[in-house]
Amino acid sequence: MARIEHYHDPNAPRANTIVVAVSVFVRDDRGRVLLIQRTDNGLWSLPSGGQEIGESVAQTAVRETHEETGISVEVTGLVGVYSDPGHVIEYSDGEVRQQFSLCFRAVPVGGEPTPSDESSDVRWVARDELGTLDIHPSTLLRIQHGYQERGEPYIG
Repeated sequence: MARIEHYHDPNAPRANTIVVAVSVFVRDDRGRVLLIQRTDNGLWSLPSGGQEIGESVAQTAVRETHEETGISVEVTGLVGVYSDPGHVIEYSDGEVRQQFSLCFRAVPVGGEPTPSDESSDVRWVARDELGTLDIHPSTLLRIQHGYQERGEPYIG
């Protein structure tokens, strides 16, 4: 399913749903962040996805990261809560979702970077390489907050 992200776009369609979603800031022992290239829009992103009934949000973070990247992780904290009503995601089926995402901090505990149906490429990216990739501003904000290692999670 195709998706278009609208970020503070006055012509964006109005949201008609909110879904509990997670994104995951995974950093390896060399300080690189785990990113995927999404198959639905071509952008580079943190592993992410929606919570399913019967799982906690931390379990969602672990599952989605493994499904999209082949990397097993352990959740170690919360980067932030991202619920900007100016960020909506329009899907080809007519759903227009207001962003609501909990971004978790995690460490890798196993696996090898492996693409999936949702990721055409998976890679560990050094901080100084981020500017060379096509990354949505909302994802870049999460990555910046992840690197900041704030004492308290971002709430916005």
